[in-house]
Formats: sequence, structure tokens, C-alpha cells
Amino acid sequence: MAKTVRFHEIGGPEVMRLEDVEVGDPGPGEVRIRVDAIGVNRAEGLFRGGRYIEPVKRLPARLGAEAAGVIEAVGPQVDGYAAGEAVSVIPAFSQNDYGVYAERAIVPAAALLHRPGGVDAVSGASVWMPYLTAYGALVDVGGMRAGDVVALNAASSSVGLAAIHTANRVGATPIALTRTGDKKERLLKEGAAEVIVTDEEDVPGRLLALTGGKGAEYVFDAVAGPGVTDLARAVAPDGTLLLYGALSGQPTPYPGFELGMPALNVRTCTVLEITKDPRRLRRAEAFVASGLRAQIFRPVVDRLFPLEEIVEAHRHMESGARFGKIVVTVGH
Repeated sequence: MAKTVRFHEIGGPEVMRLEDVEVGDPGPGEVRIRVDAIGVNRAEGLFRGGRYIEPVKRLPARLGAEAAGVIEAVGPQVDGYAAGEAVSVIPAFSQNDYGVYAERAIVPAAALLHRPGGVDAVSGASVWMPYLTAYGALVDVGGMRAGDVVALNAASSSVGLAAIHTANRVGATPIALTRTGDKKERLLKEGAAEVIVTDEEDVPGRLLALTGGKGAEYVFDAVAGPGVTDLARAVAPDGTLLLYGALSGQPTPYPGFELGMPALNVRTCTVLEITKDPRRLRRAEAFVASGLRAQIFRPVVDRLFPLEEIVEAHRHMESGARFGKIVVTVGH
């Protein structure tokens, strides 16, 4: 038996329960891990609240797609992994099939990365999803290169910060968008070339001014909703608006029609596009690992919560007060 977070109804953080659940043995292509740390992501809150890109198929349901731990057992047809190895679990599966909010969990071996020596569990549970998402959208899908400008909202999230670091890594210029001015200095310290406070400034006007009237080659949008039209006004000709989240919770119009059919590319993307393709995942892993070795990439951890306080961890996530990653630690 293992303490496992489940929810028996769709709703807010309060629907989560910590229950004793039989873990069992891993099947073909699976491993069982002892979970030491869990990365908390918006996707889990959206899934639990019934607002994710895929619905909850059955209740009670599990949660969690990012963690770090140690392999306890290896199922049949698994190569390259053995009991006792330290690993990270990356989002490469549906939460309808697996969940890592637990003391122990079974996960597909295809969702594992070896955890290098010197990378502790908290770092191993907080570094991969943000950087795989940022690299996947901006570099793999978008083709961002040196000299490009990328504007990104939700900049103080773990993915937003990873996007700032990724842009700097390839020689691009990151312009961070944040709702209020209280995070401005921290974003500049993290490497943002400029910070636009969206509650106080004309976002498209400022972006156009910062780019000499040309606009940004990339806009990396976690919010979506009606605001995409304003963001699209500041995309350079033949530039790309990358939609990777829908934090607004509102319908998202296609901005090209309203703006008179400019040369605008609009592309949705999620981390699963990278993690479910072994070839693209290998490239992404190499890119992130090189940034970690060079100490250009690093996890930015906002707060730690014990597993017993998972409800409080989700409430903090939804408060919008965080700067970086929320990590849940698991005692054994």
C-alpha cells in the first residue's frame, strides 16, 4: 500500500484525498518507482477541475505527471533501466492512465530520464517539464534562432522562466510580460531583456516600440482567450504565435481574421508533442542537459510542500503568487 492522492469528484483543490492504495507490480514496459519529489503543474489543476485538454475518464482519478525518485522494480520488456537507479519522470502519458502524486507509483519506462549524479530529487522533479516545454515550442517547433525576439506571458511561471533562459541560450531576446510590477526586478535578474507590466502598459504598443516597429518573431502564450488578438498585433510579419496554455479559461478567437489576414502563424503545442516522440525527446534532453552542465539552466523553486499538504500546494499554485516551481516532497 502507498499513500496516493486521488479525487472522487471534479472540483477545486479540496476534492483531493490522500488514500492508501495498492500499487502492485509493473507490467510490460512499466517500472515502479519510490517517489521522492513531485513537480506541481497547472495541467494537474486543470485536469482535477475538469478544464484540461482531455477529460477525466473515470473516478476516482489520480494526478501527476512529473516526479523524481528511485526505481524499485522493472517490468517485462524494459531496457536500459534497473532497480536502484535514480530517475526523473517526465510528462509523457495521460493522467487517466498513470499518476505520480503518491509515495510509490507505476509509470511507463518511456516517461523516464536517468537522473545525473549531483541532481537531487527536488531539482529532478522541477527542471525537465519547464525546459522541455520551452525548448519544444520555441526551438523544436518554432525554430527560434539568435537575433530573434520572443515575448512571453505568465513569465514568472516555471515554463516562463525556462523560456527566458532558453531564449538567452540560443542568442534570442526574451521580453517578459507580467500582470503586476512586483515581479519585475526578479524577472530582469532571471535574464529578461525587458519586462512589460500588462496591467499598466499598452502591450502591443510597447512590444512594437521595443522592436523598432517590426514586432516579435515569437509570442509564447500561456493564457490564450480574447487577449490573443492584442498579442497578435505585435507579431512580426511571418512570425509565430505559440499557444501552449489556456489560463484565461475563455474562448480563444483566431486573430488573423480580425487583424486583416496578416502573415501570421498560429500554432498550438504541448510538451507531449516532444516527450511522446523518442527522436525529438533525445534532442530536447541533450539541449536541456547541456544548459544544466553549463549552469545556464536551473530549476527555480518557489516553495516546497509535503505530500500531506497537497491541497495547500494547489491553492498556492492557483493564487498566482508563485515565482517558479512548486515542488511536493515525499517522506518515507
